[in-house]
Amino acid sequence: MRSQPSRLLAATLLATLTAASLHASAAAADYERVLNGTFDTGADPWWAGAGVTNRVTGGELCASVTGGTTNPWDALIGQNGVPFETGQSYTFSFDAHATTAQPITAAAGESVSPYRGIASQQFTLSAAKQRFSFTFTSTLDFPDAGNGQVAFQLGGQPADNTICVDNVSLVGGVKPPGGVNPNPAKKVQVDLVAYVPGLPKRATLVSAATTPQTWTLKNSAGAAVATGQSTPKGADATSGDSVHLIDFSSFDTAGTGYTLSVGEDTSFPFDISADPVKRLRYDSLAFFYHQRSGTPIDAQYVGEEYARPAGHLNVAPNQGDNTVPCRADLACGYTLDVRGGWYDAGDHGKYVVNGGIATWQLLNAYERASRLGDASAYRDGSMNIPEKANGVPDLLDEARWEVDFLLKMQAPDGMAHHKIHDANWTALPTRPELDDQPRRLSATSTAATLNLAAVAAQASRLWKTIDPAYSASLLAAARKAYSAAKANPAKLADPNDGTGGGAYSDDTVSDEFYWAASELYATTGEATYRTDVTGSTHYKAASLNRGGFHWGGTAPLGDISLALAPNGLPAADVSAIKTAFATVADQHLTAMAAMGYAAPYDNSTAGYVWGSNSTVLNNAQVIALAHDFTGAAKYREGVFEALHYVLGRNPLSTSYVAGYGDQAMTNAHHRFWARQNDPSLPIAPPGSLSGGPNSALQDPVAQRLLAGCPQQKCWVDDIGAYSVNEVAINWNSALAWVSGWAAEKSGTTTTPKSDCEVSFTAGRWNDGLSAQVKITNTGETAWTSWKLGFALPGTQRVTSGWSATWTQTGRDVTATSMSWNGKVDPGKSVHIGFNGSGSGADPAVFTINGKTCRTT
Repeated sequence: MRSQPSRLLAATLLATLTAASLHASAAAADYERVLNGTFDTGADPWWAGAGVTNRVTGGELCASVTGGTTNPWDALIGQNGVPFETGQSYTFSFDAHATTAQPITAAAGESVSPYRGIASQQFTLSAAKQRFSFTFTSTLDFPDAGNGQVAFQLGGQPADNTICVDNVSLVGGVKPPGGVNPNPAKKVQVDLVAYVPGLPKRATLVSAATTPQTWTLKNSAGAAVATGQSTPKGADATSGDSVHLIDFSSFDTAGTGYTLSVGEDTSFPFDISADPVKRLRYDSLAFFYHQRSGTPIDAQYVGEEYARPAGHLNVAPNQGDNTVPCRADLACGYTLDVRGGWYDAGDHGKYVVNGGIATWQLLNAYERASRLGDASAYRDGSMNIPEKANGVPDLLDEARWEVDFLLKMQAPDGMAHHKIHDANWTALPTRPELDDQPRRLSATSTAATLNLAAVAAQASRLWKTIDPAYSASLLAAARKAYSAAKANPAKLADPNDGTGGGAYSDDTVSDEFYWAASELYATTGEATYRTDVTGSTHYKAASLNRGGFHWGGTAPLGDISLALAPNGLPAADVSAIKTAFATVADQHLTAMAAMGYAAPYDNSTAGYVWGSNSTVLNNAQVIALAHDFTGAAKYREGVFEALHYVLGRNPLSTSYVAGYGDQAMTNAHHRFWARQNDPSLPIAPPGSLSGGPNSALQDPVAQRLLAGCPQQKCWVDDIGAYSVNEVAINWNSALAWVSGWAAEKSGTTTTPKSDCEVSFTAGRWNDGLSAQVKITNTGETAWTSWKLGFALPGTQRVTSGWSATWTQTGRDVTATSMSWNGKVDPGKSVHIGFNGSGSGADPAVFTINGKTCRTT
């Protein structure tokens, strides 16, 4: 992820872009239609097709093309979403040269089937840079962010070659670019997913009427089940809408497919149910397995569509993460093995300061549930990950994947390297295993070192009884890091280190010192750390305000741990921390009551910033903790209001969570979830959170499409719009924390109907077993084949089996149907079995064709 700019910078950029858009609107016709044709901001949104790798070198986009293709269009680079107007003239021009002379074709046309062409012309490149140009009249009509495309056809050559282009321009048309979000919005805005029974149910009506309007709630059959009058609220500056409030809380019958109507305007459908938020608790956590580096992402956990080989393990073309040197100008004299961890966002970088807060938030979700809620939701076997039967709560297993990476980023002197990523930005799309960029460590920093100290200390107390030896090693690393940071209190990350990965610079680290000291004190109770905690200017939640917390402002994380973990602080001081959370939560609720679209967000200084949705959810965590500390129902309701905003009750009628709602985020800025650029790749998986509105418009796509947008409407579902539609681990960790808390507070729920049922019985002896497995199709359609998956706890191994093809890798076992028993009709069963060696408990979770089954 390109690191979030300061709020002051965001405000400055917004003012600059607004002025630029006003100037552009007064200009003559013949508008520039391509984005980033000078490649000043990297390769985005230019993409590369199969057999082509894009790289910005010396200010040019250079495409490495694999030879041996048959046709010119077998190797492509291009840009989608380019607008064209029927009957209008366009001039396509560019600079280009090639290592070896060859012809290329510049083309304009349609990016999807039937791939209609508008115009094309062939040019012969040489080693010398030349300017090329041609003019044509468009025969097709495509809007901004539609299916229009410009491309360079580079194939049909026998040998590998490198072609470089620069100053690419497409000028023409008479319609000004941008200004309208292409996502259709409704007049009646609801949570597109669900409202939980027993809680308030509110919607927003977009209407300039000054008198109440009649609303009707209809069930899935279209029958009216409730009606009432809206409350006019008037102009809502943040969204630019004139709005009314609709409150239909009096209706509380669980069901699916409800709609809310006012006159001819009808909302998207939604449910009244606690089930979706309970699913979201796990889907939001599944995001982290998808983002794992250094390990294959297995189809049995994510399905075939999302499976991929391991990235960055020194398997060509990767240069790998096992012996990564420092940046050349640093000359640190050593390499580190930094395999593992999570890819931070849509690129292949891994950052300690972003990984720190994300890991802390997952660990805190578990610690908070253990002390104040129900940690059984995170028990072993609750998540579909490889470690789901190792005797450790699955949420801790997932967090450990990053904790271990953070430990690897510790330098010999105890400091932690700020980040590790590619030497240059990779293009969209680039699957992790196909990334050929060299990997480099950036310098160590005080902020990164304190992130490591804080998370390692926090993890140490959570693993104390689970794995004492691991706990001790974590605490030793935390102590070493904290001491190193104290010896280097102002080693700040370079704000200009932003090539190939975000800079993540932070010029204030007193908050990280407070956070790390708080975690170490909560874990050890030692006087040295206590002195640093109580002597900090951040003590007793002094830094907590409506701005919330984020990777660069971490003091409230220390407050949360001090309020949750038993420690020796005076009771009055702990009470003061808890009171501060209630005070700030009250400020949020007061502000939300006046909003057209209620969200705990303070936009008074810099508008909506990069990753605004994570700010909404981090503030929702503050409100949730206020409920934990006081028991007041108003705070519980406030958390769900925040979720309603994220899930669709917003001015764009969009759920910012992939897979949730009829109009949900799809085209996340991501190198692998990149179907918008490559139909063979997947879209963002369910539970992935978009960064959300960013009124500074800090990428070319957002600048073109959203000029002049009201703050809450500065978002577009486009893979190239990285400043509004990227994903990131510290954003999904916020969603995971809040949805987990909300699921716990949602009361009882119906158990979703499973498509399969498994019965497992085993006879055991000292060092072996014989197991019988009954598989039943409880769905409504026949299986043509089946694949059973489960994990064997302990030392158990399959030695032989019958009625299936049995395989085992580590603890993971699969049984695949035979030719004669693959077809299983609804309600029918198959009996299979195996003999094994070793000892251990029964498997806890079974899947058929990747779906979790009910067990009997």
